[in-house]
This record gives sequence, C-alpha cells and structure tokens, in this order.
Amino acid sequence: ILRRLKTDKSIIQDLPEKQEMNVFCGLSAAQATVYQQLVDDSLAQIEEAEGIKRKGMILTLLLRLKQLCNHPALLDSKGKKTKSKTGDNSLMSSQQSGKLRRLEEMLEEAISEGDRGLIFTQFSEWGKLLKPYLEHKFGKEVLFLYGATRKKQREEMIDRFQNDPDGPSIFILSLKAGGTGLNLTRANHVFHVDRWWNPAVENQATDRVFRIGQKRNVQVHKFICTGTVEEKINDIIESKKQLAEQTVDAGEDWLTEMNTEQLRDLVLLDRSAVIDD
Repeated sequence: ILRRLKTDKSIIQDLPEKQEMNVFCGLSAAQATVYQQLVDDSLAQIEEAEGIKRKGMILTLLLRLKQLCNHPALLDSKGKKTKSKTGDNSLMSSQQSGKLRRLEEMLEEAISEGDRGLIFTQFSEWGKLLKPYLEHKFGKEVLFLYGATRKKQREEMIDRFQNDPDGPSIFILSLKAGGTGLNLTRANHVFHVDRWWNPAVENQATDRVFRIGQKRNVQVHKFICTGTVEEKINDIIESKKQLAEQTVDAGEDWLTEMNTEQLRDLVLLDRSAVIDD
C-alpha cells in the first residue's frame, strides 16, 4: 500500500517545516553486559532451531534487544508496573540508560522553551515506567495513552493537551494506540524513543503533529543506540528509505530469513560505543 507523502507540496502547501534528526546514544555498561549475554545465549539456541521455531526465536531476540536499548528495567521488571510514588528509584535510574539520559536533556530544553512533545514507544511497559519517572524528574503531570486507556480518558487527555494552556507538556503514546487517527498539533516535538523496523509506521505517528492545523515547525527526534542492532537496522532502512517510507505493510519478517552468520553480524555489539560510567 503506497501512501501520499506530506512532503509533496502538490498535496499540502500550507504546512510549516519538518526537521527530522537521528539522536545517537551509547549503551550504559549495565546495558552492554546484558546485551552481550542475551546475544550469546540466543544465537546458540537459534543455531540449533529450524523453521517457525527459529523465526520466533529471532523475533524474540530482536524484541528483547530493542527493550534493553531503552532501559534494562524493561527486562528486569518483565513489564510489571512500577508505583508512581517511587518515581526516580534505582530501577529507573537514567545512569542505566544512555537513551533515558539524552531524552531527559532534550525534554528539559523543550519544556524550558514552552514547547510540548509527544513520546512514541512500541512498548506500553516502557510508558508505564517512563510516566512516573518523568513526573518525578520534572515535577509535572505526564500523560500516557496506550491500548488499555478507556475512550473517555483518551478524549480527556487529548482535549487537555490540545486546549488547556496550563495542561501537561509531555504526552507518552504507545505506537499502536496513538500512532493513527489523533490530532495533536499542540506539540511541536516528536520523540521516537524506540524504532519501528518500518519507517512508514513512524511517519504515520509523526503525522499526529505534522498535519493541517500545525502552525510551528516540527522537530522529529529518532533515538538510536550506537553499536547495537538499532544502528545496523537503521542503516539498512536508510538505504531502502524511498520505498520503505511509502509502504505501510512492510514489517520485520524479512529479518527472520537471515542465516545465523548474517544475524550475528546484525546483533553484534560494538564495545567502543559503550558509555564509560
């Protein structure tokens, strides 16, 4: 399915500019240790597997590595909700995650300028951890919309974000629940904290902000952990970007067709990218 692109000025002429940038972050030492262990253990098992079982194991490995690139707590906590009153606890320390450190810095700058931002993640578990952490960090309410959010709550959140001058300036959304059909033009920053293998899905999420009604220039920040599977897949996507941006149906199935050596090259950790704590 090919999509019309908003960059085509023959379609929409009155939109402001959209600036997209990659935000490269290193892994913390704690992340790197778990990453290497996960790769070693999983590749040994994948090498022995065949057929559908092998494909499932590859997808599981890629999923876990992406979660780990966000924060080790996503694997440690197995997605269990942290209590918001604990806020900035050792489980969610930014020292354990290069991405979280950088996200904090960028949000602080955006808020100080009076801007508003959307944070998209494909993991609702990450949103559940991120919401209380950022509320504690900035001393302000943070909205979070995901699959289990009721329709009435969803509408109230959107209305407050869009129309309340004193409303929350940070809105976390799961990519599946908030990536289509919403109008959130009050934001002028979009943070993709974990990458979807298909850029067309990310572009649809960005379009919650970059759409008719947007008066300000939009900045789109795509977070990538250097030296990991995220950087290598980003390179592959960039090389096929023109078609991939227009095709909504493309997923991650192509990754499961790799042989073990190709997969090893894809997930191999570059130790030089690890942050010295």
